[in-house]
Amino acid sequence: MFGSLDVSTSALVAQRIRMDTIHGNIANAQATQRADGRPGPYKRRIAVFQTGDGAGRPGVHVSKIVEDPTVGQRVYEPEHPHAIKSGPYQGYVEYPNVDLPTEMVNAILATRAYEANITAMEATKNMISASLRILA
Repeated sequence: MFGSLDVSTSALVAQRIRMDTIHGNIANAQATQRADGRPGPYKRRIAVFQTGDGAGRPGVHVSKIVEDPTVGQRVYEPEHPHAIKSGPYQGYVEYPNVDLPTEMVNAILATRAYEANITAMEATKNMISASLRILA
């Protein structure tokens, strides 16, 4: 019976990581330079879920966080300090591939999944309490 609490707990943790990833995407939606020093704009990140945790326990876990490889919007701004210096896109600035409406929908979905897992935990807790009352 406590296994269902473990499943819901793992889902809560996974959805929290997903929300943190989405918040990072929204916060960096206009960042034209990468924090790690590599050239180019911020790249949208996506949390990838996996069932189980590799140790035989049930639930869902974030297996990795990957960067979305799609190209962001290019805007002609030759005076911008991060404008492309040479090539066919000279003078253009590439902005992050973050689409705010998509991120907001993903945030709502993650919030709803988080709430659903809290509801499942409450139902499990109520069943455990009822079982203990019957046994007492």
